[in-house]
Amino acid sequence: MSHQSGIVASQELRDFLAGAKDGSVRVIKIAIKDEKLELDHHDGPEKQPCYIFYRLDSKNDQGYQWVYLLWSPDNSHVRQKMLYASTRSTLKSEFGGGQIKEEIYGTVLSDVNFNGFKRHLLHQDAPAPLTAAEEELAEIKSLEVKAEISVDTKHQTMSGVHFPVSSDAQQRLLELKDGQLNYVQLSLDLKKETIELESIDDTTVATLPSRVPTDHARYHLFNFKHTHEGDYMESIVFIYSMPGYSCSIKERMLYSSGRAPFLDFIEQIGLEVAKKIEIDDGKELTEDFLQDEVHPKKNVAKQKFARPKGPGGRGPKRMTKPNPNGNGN
Repeated sequence: MSHQSGIVASQELRDFLAGAKDGSVRVIKIAIKDEKLELDHHDGPEKQPCYIFYRLDSKNDQGYQWVYLLWSPDNSHVRQKMLYASTRSTLKSEFGGGQIKEEIYGTVLSDVNFNGFKRHLLHQDAPAPLTAAEEELAEIKSLEVKAEISVDTKHQTMSGVHFPVSSDAQQRLLELKDGQLNYVQLSLDLKKETIELESIDDTTVATLPSRVPTDHARYHLFNFKHTHEGDYMESIVFIYSMPGYSCSIKERMLYSSGRAPFLDFIEQIGLEVAKKIEIDDGKELTEDFLQDEVHPKKNVAKQKFARPKGPGGRGPKRMTKPNPNGNGN
């Protein structure tokens, strides 16, 4: 979910925008000054975030169409990045979203020049393929359905094993939903066959890997706070950690089989999960990894694989004509 900063446009900016859409203005630069959105008449500096509207020659039924750009350079201050990201939607509403044809988020100059704009258009049109991890996960799931038949547990169905969630764990999950917590870890009591609360430590991306046990499986729910294409976002990520063969076969199978019903329970209490991830080592949980999982990159084109050639050295293909007498001579 994206959050707003509460910053609004000054009356001067509103008046200017109202008269700037008739085709007389090509470029509008806007900055945040004294906690208001204001026109910015200065060129540069490149380290300072800003908003830019660029008028296209095309029109729709509301008038000229525009490109809306948020420039947020990598070397700008983190607080400024967050401030501009969380005000982006407000400015879009002030301008009028119906006339915005494209939105671009740039952190380096190559993102916002003409070639960067063409790349943006290509990415917009490209389908979003499954990542390698998603394809592998689909294969794992198909194998798990077969494996669940042999597990000696209660409440067994072909869709998974339904384990009751303790009242303490339920309460903490609701607090996560309401924003009172940012991390909840749950364990499976193998004897009672219930899902129990393990920990609720205040957690950042930097400390998240240390929360993952190396000797037992766990379910984790983490509020991943980040920016994406200029928007500040909070995304709940479900992480199923399974450290491999340091766990018993029963533990591996019960956690695997109980995962889908537990996710159904989470959905029923209104906790929206943006991404489901499976890992075997907490070191995988870096900022870049989470960004790629929550916002997978689109491929512009898929590689075409040539049909393999047959073995060489066979010589020319032999052509024969059937003998009308049927004797082969």
